[in-house]
Parts: sequence; structure tokens; C-alpha cells
Amino acid sequence: MEDISTSYHLPLVLLSIMIAIIASHAALDLGAQVRKAGSSAKLAWGGAGALAMGAGIWAMHFVAMLAIHLNIPVQYDVHLVLLSILPAVISSGIALYIISRQKLEKLHVFLGAFFMALGIAFMHYIGMEAMIMDAEIVYNPYLFVLSILVAFFAAVAAIYLISFISKNYQKKKILWRKMISSLIMGAAISGMHYTGMTAASYEIHQHTNMAGLDPVNKTYLAYGIGIIVLILLGIVSLSIMIDRRFENQSVISQRRFYSVIESASDAIMLYDGHGTILSWNKGAEEIFGFEKNEMVGENVKKIIPKRYHKAQELTMEEFASTGDIEVMGQIVEMEAMNNDGIEFPIEISVAAWKEEDQIFFSSIIRDITERKRNENKMNQMVYLDPLTGLPNRFLLKDRLMLAINQAKRNHHALSILFIDLDRFKYINDTLGHAVGDKLLIQVAKLLQSLLGKHDTVSRQGGDEFIVLLPQTTDVKVTKRAKAIVDALNHPLIVDDQELYITPSIGIAMYPADGQDSETLIKNADTAMYQVKELGKNNFQFYTPEMNEAVTRKMKLEIGLRKALEREEFTVAYQPQINVISNEIIGSEALLRWNHPEWGLISPSEFIPIAEETGLILPIGEWILKEACLQNKEWQKQGFEDMRIAVNISSRQFKQSDLIDRVKKILKETGLAPHHLELELTESIIQDSKHAVEKMQQLKDMGIHLSIDDFGTGYSSLNYLKTFPIHTLKIDRSFTRNIFTDSKDASLVETIITMAHNLNLKVIAEGVETIEQLQFLQQKQCNEAQGYYFSHPISAELMSGVLGGRAEGA
Repeated sequence: MEDISTSYHLPLVLLSIMIAIIASHAALDLGAQVRKAGSSAKLAWGGAGALAMGAGIWAMHFVAMLAIHLNIPVQYDVHLVLLSILPAVISSGIALYIISRQKLEKLHVFLGAFFMALGIAFMHYIGMEAMIMDAEIVYNPYLFVLSILVAFFAAVAAIYLISFISKNYQKKKILWRKMISSLIMGAAISGMHYTGMTAASYEIHQHTNMAGLDPVNKTYLAYGIGIIVLILLGIVSLSIMIDRRFENQSVISQRRFYSVIESASDAIMLYDGHGTILSWNKGAEEIFGFEKNEMVGENVKKIIPKRYHKAQELTMEEFASTGDIEVMGQIVEMEAMNNDGIEFPIEISVAAWKEEDQIFFSSIIRDITERKRNENKMNQMVYLDPLTGLPNRFLLKDRLMLAINQAKRNHHALSILFIDLDRFKYINDTLGHAVGDKLLIQVAKLLQSLLGKHDTVSRQGGDEFIVLLPQTTDVKVTKRAKAIVDALNHPLIVDDQELYITPSIGIAMYPADGQDSETLIKNADTAMYQVKELGKNNFQFYTPEMNEAVTRKMKLEIGLRKALEREEFTVAYQPQINVISNEIIGSEALLRWNHPEWGLISPSEFIPIAEETGLILPIGEWILKEACLQNKEWQKQGFEDMRIAVNISSRQFKQSDLIDRVKKILKETGLAPHHLELELTESIIQDSKHAVEKMQQLKDMGIHLSIDDFGTGYSSLNYLKTFPIHTLKIDRSFTRNIFTDSKDASLVETIITMAHNLNLKVIAEGVETIEQLQFLQQKQCNEAQGYYFSHPISAELMSGVLGGRAEGA
């Protein structure tokens, strides 16, 4: 039998090897594309890559087969040739699938290499079977097995090389490594093919029917297939290059984006649908204290307090099921934990999106500790009293409105206690504001200790406090008010000295006494003033009748402010009589107010209002001037010279320029100082240190000084020898009861005797009967005034009285 000789067409051999290298290069690029692609893109690149890579391997194999020249005619079965492409594509797909896995394990590599080798072997030997010739192919079993082993190890090498390149395709110097890898893979693939070809030998037989088969120019066919496959691989490479270009642009954009993120002072983090942190910027490191390598891969719950864990899980579940979350695009305030486990306030905004069937979340977090601290300071400044730390009127108003709304819904009662401290002004004025402030702080603490956790005590300003008692009854309020009165009746120690202070408490109840905050506070204030008028140091519930009194008082105050301007004031004069000679030795000027609506108003009603509002200053100056003018007028009319007595209020006496004002009035009216008597109350002379000096100046001017209503105040008898006074004035309450109360009679006698022993004169007020006058004469009282002699009368009537006395003389 004639031997069949074989030879190789060297250009086609080189072409086949070149195709193998180019196909390997393309496989390396395709591996990188498949590995980094998302799930949908992964399938597209994997399918296209398997087709292109398989076609390249098959083309290398077929061109290599066409490079063999036998000394017998050879044709190819087109169906088998085409069929041989399929194992190449499948084996390429297996390779790309294996390297697309995130973690490459040896089992997967060897299992994949086995199927790849099997596929390449099938491709090779199906292609060999496609040869139609008058010869039979006989395989050397050793070389046959060797070719399979070469295919297996070539597949292992290919998988590892493709995997390595796909993981490091963006690193520097990867191009050279890729070229070397392409050469290794190309050589391995070519080595497998030519080993398989070497394993084959040909034996001639005469049974092949080649009729109908057109002879093909194998050289042209090989070049044609080579060119087509190279074009295909070129298109694949071009596609990869274009994709890489877009990817590079995306990478540049991402780098710019990440540079912005890294430079941000806010914490910016990215985490997946399981809460696993994927990105952690410098701002997050600064805010939370965790380094990037400590947090990437950790669950976001590591920085979230446990009480928020459930809400965070629900947010993730909500987005997974609906594609939307309630807080999307909103800024939410909550707490977070730093690396020391310390909670601090944050401001967070959350965004979420789906990508390749995966859920991702991003959060921008800002540490708002400093802002919260400043807000707290501002709230304290706005809502807390700076001295006591108690809620101020603004915070009380908020709490009261809330309590009223709750009481309205639940049909409960609530109460307001308006507390004013009696005698606080006296302590503040005598011991100084520093002591007064310390006293207020102690009172605030005491009130807080007497209240429940749902009650509110507020400082309104000065020495006024308001207590809010929600969900209460009149019985409970009574107990609470009594407890406050009892507690404040004990001395408070301030700077090692005991201070005594008492409360006046007005109470208003919701809904009976008002259904809004302003009405409740106003009515409680009204009740508190009622306590003041009834003697202080007690508590009183509001009644509607109190409003009438308050309304009248308010109208009186308004009227007082306009009374001088409208000339509604007049002066009445009551003669003062020498009880021995029965002569008029003086007259007391008494203020009268004719109200345009209510007529004559009692001085006992409007004088306290004038004192309280400070209107007593212009009114007092007016009556002093009117009295001096009138006395001077009587002198001009030729009546006997006498003193005119004018009351000086405590507020007037405390004026620093009182002496100058009196001098000015005397100068303007032309009245001699010894014709003026100033009546001072005992409350004026309690501040003895300053009172003595001022009284001495008045006395040195020649002005007569007397103490009005002596015995009704708290003055010490020591004042009588200290103060430069001329006369004591016995209060009418003693004179009126001379014959009904033996004690009052004894007091009057004692006052007269004591005054005479001190070289002081005595004048008795309120003499209404001859018996009272005779008693005073018997006890040697100097002077008297009262209804027995004359009611207070106008200046015209007083002129008539003075004229009648003159005619009688």
C-alpha cells in the first residue's frame, strides 16, 4: 500500500498561530468585560464573547488543517465542518462563565478545564472526521491522549490567565502581561492542535465516493476564513475598546465624584440592601471615628442605636417591595453612635435605587451636636428664666395651651396659681438686689420641691410666679396652695441671715374661670390682688365679683391719668383747732376727685392706686402747690396767719429732689416756710438713715413737720427722739373709741403724755362729739380736728369760716 505523505504550508501555519494568539488576546479582553459587567450585560458579553472566542479557536483549527498538504485529493464535509464550530463556542462559553465568578476556586477551574478540553477535543476530531479522501485516519493512542492533556492544561492556563487579566486589566504594565498571556495561550491552543494532527496517520483505501464534490482551493479558503475571523475578532476588540473608552470616562467622572465625596465634611456612605457598607468617606471617619477599613464590609447598624434598628429594616423592606421610601429626599434628625459607643445627634438624608436587581442606599450625614447645643442655649434664653432656670411666660403659655387642649379632650379640670411674694420689695430695697436674687432662687427651688412631675412652676418676672396644675380638682388645689403658704411662712436663709417672706396666691380653675390661657392668668392675678387687699399671706379662688372690682380699679387708674389734665381734682380744707382757746390755728388740705362718671371718689379708694402707679408724684406736687397758693390767698385777704398741712406720700418723700421741689413751690407761691406743715406717715420714717437728713433740711427751712396717724404703723419709739418733728397726730381710730374701749383711751393719754415729755405737740383727728373734745382738753391735748368742728369744705366756705371767726373775735 502506497504511503500518504504530508507537508505543511508554512504561511497558513503561521496564519493559524496568529489567529490563535489574536483569539487569545480577544479572550483576555472578553474575560475582563464579562467579569466586570452587570447581570444583563454579563449575559450579552458572555454570549458574544463565546461566539467570537469559539470562532477564533475553530478558525485557528480549520486554517491549520488547511495548511496540511496530502499527496491525495482531500475535500471536506461542510456539515461536519460547521458542526465542529459548536464545541468551540460551548467550551469558550464555559471558560467565560468560570472567570465571571467573583471567587475562583480550584474545583471550578479544573472542572471547567475538563469541559473545555473535551469541547476543544470534540471540535478538533469532528473537524478531522470532516475530511473526505481515499484514506482512513489512524490515531496514535499516546499522542491522542497527549493532545487531550495538552487541551486540558491549555484550558487551565487559559482560565487562570483570563481570570488574572480580567481582575487587573486597569493596572499599569498590564498590556505587556496581556501580550505574554496571549502568546502563551495561543501557543497552548496551537500546541494542542498540532499534537492532535501529529497523532493522526493516513492509510489509503479505495472506497470513498468523492463524486459531486467540487474541488476547493484550500489556500484561498484558509486565507478567506482567516480574514473573516480576524475581522470578527477585530470588531470584538473595537467594541471592547469603545466600551473601555466609555468606561474610562466613567472612571474619570467617578474619580472626580469620589474626590468631591472625600473632600466633603459630611459623612457620605453607600450600603447595599442587606445594610453592608460599601463606601465610607473621610467625613465619616471624622464624624464617627471609624477608619474606612474598619467599616467597609460592616453592617450599617454598627453606627445606629438599637432603638432605630427596626425602623431601618422596615425602610429597606419598604423600598424592596414598593421601590419607594417615605423619607426619600427628606432630612431627618436622629441619633447615631461613634466608635466610643457615645450617641450624638445627626441630620441624615437617604436615597435608594435598584441596579441589576440589587438595592443600594446612600446616606449623607451631618453632625449637628453644636447646632443642637446652640439651639438648647437659645431655647434656654427664649423659654427659661435666666435667674431661676424656671420656665418663663413664653414656655408657660405653650404648656398651658397644651394642657387646656388635653383638658378639653379628656373633660378634666386644671388650675392656675398666681403667686406674689409679700414684702419682697422691702427686702430687695433694704438688703440689695443680689440678696433679692438669691431669695428668688431659693423660692423657685422650694416651689419646685412642692410640685409633681407633671406640674409647671414659672417665673413671670420680679417676685411673681405662676404654677400650672393639670388634671386637678379644687380640693387638690387647696391642699397645694396651703402647702405653699405653710412652706413660705418659714424663714429662708440667705447669706447666713434669716429672711421672712409670705405669699399671696390667686387661683383660677379651667373651665369655670376661663377657657383660654390669657383669661385664666388674668383671673388668677385678680384673685391674688384680692388676697393682698385682705391682708396677704393667704390664697383665694377667683370669683366673678372680683372682676367688677378689678374693672373699676382699672377704670379708676385710667381716669387718674387724665384727672389732672381735665382739672377733676379739687382741694377740701378741714380746720385745725386749739382745744384750749378754740381758735383756728391751721387747716389740713385734703384731696378730692370728682369722677365724670361716678362722681366723688373716696380718697381711700384712689390714693392707693395713685401710690401703686406712681401717679401720686404729680398729684402730690399739684395739691402742695394748690394748698400753698390758697394759704397765701387767705393771707392776702387779711385773715389770721395759719399753717396749711399737706400729706406727703412715701414715694414723694423718697424723691431725691424733694427739697428743691418744695423750695420751688414756696418761692412760686410766696408762702413763708413756717406757714407750711408736712404730714409724714410712719412708713416714710422706717428708712431712718436717709429720712433724718431730709427731715432736718425741711425743718431748717422753717417747715413744720408732723407724724400722721401715729400708733397705727410699726415705728420704733426711738424715732421720736431722733427725728426733727414738731407734732404727733393721733389717728381717728383711737379718738373714735375713747369711750367704748378703755385701752384706746389709755393709748391716747399715753401718747399725749409721752409727746409732752418730748416737747412735742399733739393733735387728735376724728373729734366728733363734745365728750371727746372734753376728754382731750382734760388730758391737755394741744389741737384737734374733726366733724365736731367742721367737715372738709371748699376754699370758698373755708374763707367764710375764717371771716366769721375774725368777726367773732
